[in-house]
Amino acid sequence: MKLIYKPFGIVLGLMAGLVSKKLFDVVWGLFDNEEPPKPTTKDADWPKVLAAAAVQGVTFKVTRAAVDRAGAKGWDHLFGVWPGDKKQEKSQAAEAVR
Repeated sequence: MKLIYKPFGIVLGLMAGLVSKKLFDVVWGLFDNEEPPKPTTKDADWPKVLAAAAVQGVTFKVTRAAVDRAGAKGWDHLFGVWPGDKKQEKSQAAEAVR
């Protein structure tokens, strides 16, 4: 059943990408009246380029997580099978620091 979820998850991922692009445009519009600069735009200053990248990254990851979680919950509700891991993995980085 988890294998059957894969195409469903891919479609959800594509939808999350479209939603996050629209959401990023809205959020960036709150900060600036201009389009977000690309890293290769000569006249754009460093803070603006990095701010645009940070806002875009956060917007994409949060949207993707929300859509993935909602899809997994829906799949579990419909079919009674959780499509992902049941337990959270231990952090190898945290273990290395301790």
